[in-house]
Amino acid sequence: QLQLVESGGGLVQPGGSLRLSCTASGFSLDYYSIGWFRQAPGKEREGVSCISRSGGTTSYAESVKGRFTISRDNAKNTVYLQMNSLKPEDTAVYYCAADRRNYYGSFQVYEYDYWGQGTQVTVSS
Repeated sequence: QLQLVESGGGLVQPGGSLRLSCTASGFSLDYYSIGWFRQAPGKEREGVSCISRSGGTTSYAESVKGRFTISRDNAKNTVYLQMNSLKPEDTAVYYCAADRRNYYGSFQVYEYDYWGQGTQVTVSS
C-alpha cells in the first residue's frame, strides 16, 4: 500500500521550533518531488514549501521564508520540514504530498499524486 505518514506536530509556544517528518512506505521518494502544505480552519489548503527530486532546489511561501527549511534524505525515504520562529498564524494541519510528474515540485494542490493524513501544529502561549 502506497502511503505517506507525517509526524512531529504538536503544541509549541510562539518563537519555538518543530521538525516535521514525512515518510513514505510502499514506494520510493527518489522519483517524486515533495511538497508541504497546510490548512487552517476555514481556510484553503496552501503550499508552504517544496523540494525537487534531488533535493537541490527548494521553494518557500513568502510567509515562511527564512523561518522554515525543507530537506530530504532519500536513503531514509523521508522529507523534513524544520520550522523555527513559529508564529500563531502558523497554526494549521500540515500535510506532505508527492508529485511524480514535476521534477521541481509546485504549490499547486492538484499536481500531487499522494497525500499524507496530516499532522496538527498549534502555536500558542
